[in-house]
Amino acid sequence: MHQQIVSRETAPRPGGAYNEQEVVIVTGGVNPQAANIPVMDYEGSQYRADFWLGQGRAYEDAAERLALQQLMPAHGGRIAEIGAGFGRLAALYDGYAQVVLVDYSRTLLQEAVRDWGDDPRFVFVAGNIYTLPLVTGALDTLVMVRVMHHLADVPAALLQLRRVVHRHSVAVLEYANKRNLKALVRWGLRRQAWSPLDPAPVEFVKLNYDFHPDWMAAQLQAVGLEVNRRLGVSHFRLSAIKQRVAPARLAQIDRWLFAAGGAYPLAPSVFVQASAPGALGRPALSTDPAAVASLFRCAQCGVEGLVQVAEDRVQCPGCATHFRKQDGVWDLKEPG
Repeated sequence: MHQQIVSRETAPRPGGAYNEQEVVIVTGGVNPQAANIPVMDYEGSQYRADFWLGQGRAYEDAAERLALQQLMPAHGGRIAEIGAGFGRLAALYDGYAQVVLVDYSRTLLQEAVRDWGDDPRFVFVAGNIYTLPLVTGALDTLVMVRVMHHLADVPAALLQLRRVVHRHSVAVLEYANKRNLKALVRWGLRRQAWSPLDPAPVEFVKLNYDFHPDWMAAQLQAVGLEVNRRLGVSHFRLSAIKQRVAPARLAQIDRWLFAAGGAYPLAPSVFVQASAPGALGRPALSTDPAAVASLFRCAQCGVEGLVQVAEDRVQCPGCATHFRKQDGVWDLKEPG
């Protein structure tokens, strides 16, 4: 196992105290506890139809696109969206030479394949964020939206995200804000038990979490991710407002509040742009579709750079595990 000490900055202890500690990024091997971390699984769900299509969320979709356009580079070599689902945001990545859509759900990725599979720039990968099957430093840009709120172990996930970026990368991460205005009002009226001012995460439904901005800032710092910008997004997530103002217009109004809302977030959603100045440089990885196996990391043993042994199969040179491509999706969750 190879380890890289990426910083000696302060890292949080439980309760909010701080201590000096080394932040270690594992670049070989896998987290032995990863298999025990619960994961929200959308396998077989109708997430697109049940949550997005005709469900009154056109405003949220538009606002999130505007936030991403402000925070991520429009062009680059390789971008990956972690938790990409059915590819809702994929049209935003048109300026990249290679687009990697990663999700835990194979069936959602198969929907993305139907929309984007004819574009040779796209790679569809089923994988677990806690054993993220991409090689270290592979990404020029990383995007993760509407995923953090499902993570039972945020520090473990952030270590993986930190591992797959290099020192010149841009990472755009979104999380659900515990200290949002609605929660503050409800708490003030004694209509909810938990305090939005308490820095600890709250699990309000199983595997659905809200996070305090100060707590999240500490977690990012602890793994060596430096926040460059922060935006408050979706300030108007109320049916009474959304029914009276067109989604595109409401999103534009929201955009005017992004920066101010990031200074002291009260919106239900927070977007951060982060970098990893202590990371290694960008590895020499081709974006040629024929070289896709070199992009993958073995989820079983952590060896990086798999070998393509058939059109629909790659093999780990370390443990000899095979992984298959099925219905356009490289399944790196389990041996195949």
